[in-house]
This record gives sequence, structure tokens and C-alpha cells, in this order.
Amino acid sequence: MPFEPIIGLEIHAQLLTQSKIFCGCSTAFGAPPNTHVCPVCLGLPGALPVLNRRAVDYAVKAALALDCQVHARSIFARKNYFYPDLPKGYQISQYEAPLATDGVLKYHVGGAARRVGIIRLHLEEDAGKSLHEGFEDSDRKTYVDFNRSGVPLVEIVTRPDLRSAADAADFFSRLRAILVWIGVNDGNMEEGSLRCDANVSVRRA
Repeated sequence: MPFEPIIGLEIHAQLLTQSKIFCGCSTAFGAPPNTHVCPVCLGLPGALPVLNRRAVDYAVKAALALDCQVHARSIFARKNYFYPDLPKGYQISQYEAPLATDGVLKYHVGGAARRVGIIRLHLEEDAGKSLHEGFEDSDRKTYVDFNRSGVPLVEIVTRPDLRSAADAADFFSRLRAILVWIGVNDGNMEEGSLRCDANVSVRRA
């Protein structure tokens, strides 16, 4: 019996700010490990985050480019999980009250109209990076670089409107081009500033 895939994407895009989302540390890529850090992005006790206004502006710009409804009120929340590259034991993200919802990206492929819905677009901070290779004792130890911790992201969650791997790749390419063109993301997947996860199920065709 034939089946077809049902695909939705979760895309994390680093915003092109010069400083992190809740502190003044640099977001520049390629610095020596643990040099762009401070008590806020290291999650030290008593450190208080201050929201980066430009990160909000860029997130709103991305939301408008995707025809989302931008909400006047959104709320940050704690996403709790325990991993070495998350120094606080939680990630500051948005859940119940995201920045923007109900968007859509419309385009044409081979003369056929396509429409992919956007469930939500919200702001969050990135985690650090676990390093599993490149050291003499990498077979026994994991190292952690917190330079990326606190870098501003938008997470874009699509509706399950894609029906093949080719459809998903084409949509992602178009979304990447939009984010780069409006100047909120550099599209550099090699440096991790644009990442994509797929949620897939199947149904009878």
C-alpha cells in the first residue's frame, strides 16, 4: 500500500546582532574557546539578563517577511534540560506566548502554487557547544565552549505541509534566501548559524 511522508520543519536561525541576546558579549564566530563569555551567558548565580533590542527588531522583521501575526505581548520561559553545554540547566525561550504566529510562505514550483504554513516564530538563546574531538584525550573527555551560549536565535516552526524530502529542501532553500535577503541571518550552515530539524510521519497516499 503506498504511503506519503508528512514533514514539518523546525529551523533555528542566528540573528545578525553584534552582541548576545541577554548580555553584551560578542557573537563573532571563530574566537578562542570561552573568550566571549560573562556571568550572564555562563549562567552564574545573581547574573541578570537584559534583552537585546536589536534581536527583537530582527525577529519582528523575520516574522513580517513570513506573513506572521506579531503579538504586542510575548513571554520568555524556561525550557529545562540538563546537558553540559547548557550552564543554567535551562534555556531561555518562548512557549505559551511566542513573538509571532500563523504565518505562511507562498511560492511556485514548476508553475504549481505551494503554500507552507508557519505555526510560530519565537526568540530564544543558543546553547554552548560540546567538543568531542580534536584533543589528545577526546576518547575520554568532552570539552565545552560557551562562546555560542546566549547567541540570539529565532526558531521557526512550520506546519506539516511538506510531502517529500525534495519539497522540504526546496522550502528550506527559499526560507534561507529570505532571511539572508532581509539581513537578519547570514545563511551560513557550516558555522551553525542556520540549522534545520525535520519532524516526519507517514500516512496512506
